[in-house]
Amino acid sequence: MVGMQTHISFTVRTLLLLLPLAVSVSVRGENAHESLTPGETLTYDVTWSVFHAGEVTGTLRSGGEGARDTYEVTTTARSEGVVSLLIDVNDELHSFFSPQTLCSQRITKKINEGRRHKDTLIVFDYIRKLALLDERDLSQSGAPAKHAENEIPPCVEDVVTAFYYLRRQHFEVGHTIELPVNDGSKTQRVVVEVQAREKVQTPLGTFDAFRVEPKVFNSLFKRKGRMLIWFSADDRQLPLRIKAMIAVGSITGTLRSVSHPPPNVPPAKP
Repeated sequence: MVGMQTHISFTVRTLLLLLPLAVSVSVRGENAHESLTPGETLTYDVTWSVFHAGEVTGTLRSGGEGARDTYEVTTTARSEGVVSLLIDVNDELHSFFSPQTLCSQRITKKINEGRRHKDTLIVFDYIRKLALLDERDLSQSGAPAKHAENEIPPCVEDVVTAFYYLRRQHFEVGHTIELPVNDGSKTQRVVVEVQAREKVQTPLGTFDAFRVEPKVFNSLFKRKGRMLIWFSADDRQLPLRIKAMIAVGSITGTLRSVSHPPPNVPPAKP
């Protein structure tokens, strides 16, 4: 049971928190902010094998009304059903990035998984070319805070903005995409293979989609497994489904709904 809890906890951190992180963005460049829709929310149903496992939501917000204001994505993951019997998950991430470059500025994580409670802040200092990690283990009273500094390239993605970047790439079967991703330690060059074009059924309907495989296991995440993502083959390139295949089976997140704020509602302040 302990081993299974460890695998489920790991999967929650890697899969559940990555599901809805590709809201509406375009390619890097001066018009990269035009397709962003502050207030848009993606909601995913998560299953473990045949069991309902939880829900993940991701909401995009702007820090102001200017075109160059920082954008923020708030992501929440909640375990439900059989997974809650193994480990109670209540996690929240906030990722901040430039809508012009899509370079990550910082990301905060509040992880609450069973007896595991951690607060993490990663700041990307492009002047010093460093990722600055500060982390506190709240489950161990009196435990010292962790601080680490690691070199980064001129522009880097965190685990959230990596999906934004992928969302608006040109997909062509047989091609690969590479991007630098940093999660507080050494920056990893993640290779993404565009493998096939397939039909995908979701609660929103049936879509023509590209199947891609980010090589995140044994690189960004030091465990064995595979992750597949299906992006709709249209202008939106919605992340329709994400599937992680690990030791305890397959965990799948499927896009259930896409909602937008009512017109003329000002953006929320971070």
